[in-house]
Amino acid sequence: MPDDRDLEIELEFPLGRPRPAGDTGADMGAARLVIPARDLQWTAVRSPGPGGQNVNKVASKVDLRFDVNACESISAAIKQRLRALPGARFDAEGRLVITSTATRNQSRNLDDARAKLAALVRAAAVEPKRRRKTRPSTGSKRRRLDTKRARASTKAARGRVATDD
Repeated sequence: MPDDRDLEIELEFPLGRPRPAGDTGADMGAARLVIPARDLQWTAVRSPGPGGQNVNKVASKVDLRFDVNACESISAAIKQRLRALPGARFDAEGRLVITSTATRNQSRNLDDARAKLAALVRAAAVEPKRRRKTRPSTGSKRRRLDTKRARASTKAARGRVATDD
Protein backbone atom coordinates (compact mmCIF):
# COMPACT_ATOMS: atom_id res chain seq x y z
CA MET A 1 0.00 0.00 0.00
CA PRO A 2 1.44 3.38 -0.84
CA ASP A 3 2.26 5.72 1.99
CA ASP A 4 3.33 8.99 0.44
CA ARG A 5 4.78 10.42 3.65
CA ASP A 6 8.56 10.64 3.96
CA LEU A 7 9.95 9.49 7.30
CA GLU A 8 11.81 12.33 9.02
CA ILE A 9 14.17 11.27 11.78
CA GLU A 10 15.77 13.69 14.21
CA LEU A 11 19.31 12.52 15.03
CA GLU A 12 21.22 13.84 18.02
CA PHE A 13 24.99 13.83 18.17
CA PRO A 14 27.08 14.48 21.26
CA LEU A 15 29.19 17.61 20.97
CA GLY A 16 32.66 16.90 19.68
CA ARG A 17 31.62 13.73 17.81
CA PRO A 18 31.93 13.62 14.01
CA ARG A 19 28.73 14.37 12.12
CA PRO A 20 27.52 12.35 9.13
CA ALA A 21 28.77 13.33 5.69
CA GLY A 22 26.61 15.91 3.95
CA ASP A 23 25.15 17.33 7.17
CA THR A 24 25.19 21.11 6.98
CA GLY A 25 22.75 21.87 9.82
CA ALA A 26 23.48 24.97 11.86
CA ASP A 27 22.46 23.25 15.09
CA MET A 28 25.53 21.52 16.47
CA GLY A 29 23.54 19.01 18.53
CA ALA A 30 21.05 17.59 16.02
CA ALA A 31 20.63 16.63 12.39
CA ARG A 32 17.62 15.63 10.31
CA LEU A 33 17.56 12.49 8.20
CA VAL A 34 14.75 11.91 5.72
CA ILE A 35 13.89 8.45 4.42
CA PRO A 36 11.92 8.85 1.18
CA ALA A 37 8.51 7.20 0.97
CA ARG A 38 9.63 5.22 -2.11
CA ASP A 39 11.97 3.18 0.14
CA LEU A 40 9.13 2.25 2.50
CA GLN A 41 6.46 -0.35 1.71
CA TRP A 42 3.75 -1.49 4.06
CA THR A 43 0.95 -4.03 4.05
CA ALA A 44 -1.89 -4.60 6.45
CA VAL A 45 -2.79 -8.14 7.50
CA ARG A 46 -5.11 -9.68 10.03
CA SER A 47 -3.74 -9.27 13.50
CA PRO A 48 -3.54 -12.02 16.11
CA GLY A 49 -4.98 -11.39 19.55
CA PRO A 50 -8.16 -9.85 20.89
CA GLY A 51 -10.63 -8.05 18.68
CA GLY A 52 -14.02 -9.57 19.32
CA GLN A 53 -16.32 -10.01 16.36
CA ASN A 54 -14.16 -7.69 14.28
CA VAL A 55 -10.95 -9.76 14.56
CA ASN A 56 -11.47 -11.75 11.34
CA LYS A 57 -12.73 -8.80 9.28
CA VAL A 58 -10.24 -6.00 9.88
CA ALA A 59 -6.59 -6.02 8.82
CA SER A 60 -4.96 -3.98 11.57
CA LYS A 61 -1.49 -5.54 11.82
CA VAL A 62 1.05 -3.49 9.86
CA ASP A 63 4.07 -4.99 8.11
CA LEU A 64 6.53 -2.18 7.24
CA ARG A 65 9.45 -2.99 4.93
CA PHE A 66 12.40 -0.67 4.47
CA ASP A 67 14.78 -1.26 1.56
CA VAL A 68 18.06 -0.45 3.27
CA ASN A 69 20.27 -1.10 0.22
CA ALA A 70 18.24 1.15 -2.12
CA CYS A 71 18.04 4.08 0.29
CA GLU A 72 20.40 6.86 -0.79
CA SER A 73 19.82 9.16 2.19
CA ILE A 74 21.60 6.85 4.64
CA SER A 75 25.37 6.49 4.67
CA ALA A 76 27.08 3.12 4.16
CA ALA A 77 28.30 3.11 7.77
CA ILE A 78 24.77 3.57 9.13
CA LYS A 79 23.50 0.81 6.80
CA GLN A 80 26.19 -1.55 8.07
CA ARG A 81 25.41 -0.78 11.73
CA LEU A 82 21.68 -1.14 10.99
CA ARG A 83 22.28 -4.66 9.66
CA ALA A 84 24.32 -5.53 12.74
CA LEU A 85 21.78 -4.27 15.29
CA PRO A 86 20.26 -6.93 17.51
CA GLY A 87 16.54 -7.26 16.97
CA ALA A 88 16.76 -6.10 13.36
CA ARG A 89 14.95 -8.53 11.05
CA PHE A 90 15.67 -8.77 7.33
CA ASP A 91 13.74 -10.68 4.67
CA ALA A 92 15.22 -12.64 1.74
CA GLU A 93 15.44 -9.49 -0.43
CA GLY A 94 17.49 -7.65 2.22
CA ARG A 95 14.67 -5.37 3.38
CA LEU A 96 14.24 -4.54 7.06
CA VAL A 97 10.88 -5.89 8.28
CA ILE A 98 9.07 -4.18 11.15
CA THR A 99 5.66 -5.30 12.39
CA SER A 100 3.24 -3.61 14.73
CA THR A 101 0.17 -5.01 16.44
CA ALA A 102 0.16 -2.53 19.31
CA THR A 103 -3.36 -1.24 18.70
CA ARG A 104 -6.54 -2.32 16.91
CA ASN A 105 -6.23 0.64 14.56
CA GLN A 106 -4.34 0.28 11.28
CA SER A 107 -3.17 3.90 11.03
CA ARG A 108 -1.91 3.93 14.61
CA ASN A 109 -0.05 0.67 13.98
CA LEU A 110 1.54 2.22 10.90
CA ASP A 111 2.68 5.20 12.96
CA ASP A 112 4.02 2.79 15.60
CA ALA A 113 5.97 0.82 12.97
CA ARG A 114 7.40 4.05 11.55
CA ALA A 115 8.44 5.08 15.08
CA LYS A 116 10.14 1.69 15.57
CA LEU A 117 12.04 2.18 12.29
CA ALA A 118 13.07 5.69 13.35
CA ALA A 119 14.35 4.31 16.67
CA LEU A 120 16.40 1.64 14.87
CA VAL A 121 17.92 4.19 12.48
CA ARG A 122 18.63 6.53 15.41
CA ALA A 123 20.44 3.71 17.24
CA ALA A 124 22.44 2.82 14.11
CA ALA A 125 23.41 6.46 13.52
CA VAL A 126 25.40 6.62 16.75
CA GLU A 127 29.00 5.79 15.97
CA PRO A 128 30.41 3.50 18.67
CA LYS A 129 33.36 4.84 20.63
CA ARG A 130 36.67 3.28 19.75
CA ARG A 131 38.31 1.43 22.58
CA ARG A 132 41.49 3.00 23.83
CA LYS A 133 44.16 0.55 24.94
CA THR A 134 45.17 1.06 28.57
CA ARG A 135 47.80 -0.48 30.79
CA PRO A 136 47.52 -1.18 34.50
CA SER A 137 49.50 1.25 36.61
CA THR A 138 52.63 0.17 38.48
CA GLY A 139 50.86 0.63 41.81
CA SER A 140 47.94 -1.57 40.78
CA LYS A 141 50.33 -4.28 39.59
CA ARG A 142 52.17 -4.14 42.94
CA ARG A 143 48.90 -4.29 44.93
CA ARG A 144 47.69 -7.26 42.87
CA LEU A 145 50.94 -9.18 43.47
CA ASP A 146 50.90 -8.32 47.21
CA THR A 147 47.37 -9.71 47.61
CA LYS A 148 48.36 -12.74 45.55
CA ARG A 149 51.33 -13.42 47.86
CA ALA A 150 49.19 -12.92 50.99
CA ARG A 151 46.54 -15.32 49.64
CA ALA A 152 49.21 -17.88 48.72
CA SER A 153 50.70 -17.79 52.24
CA THR A 154 47.20 -18.16 53.76
CA LYS A 155 46.55 -21.24 51.63
CA ALA A 156 50.03 -22.67 52.30
CA ALA A 157 49.35 -22.42 56.05
CA ARG A 158 46.30 -24.69 55.66
CA GLY A 159 48.42 -27.81 55.16
CA ARG A 160 48.88 -30.61 57.72
CA VAL A 161 50.59 -29.66 60.90
CA ALA A 162 53.99 -31.30 61.18
CA THR A 163 54.56 -33.12 64.48
CA ASP A 164 58.03 -33.55 66.00
CA ASP A 165 58.31 -37.20 66.99
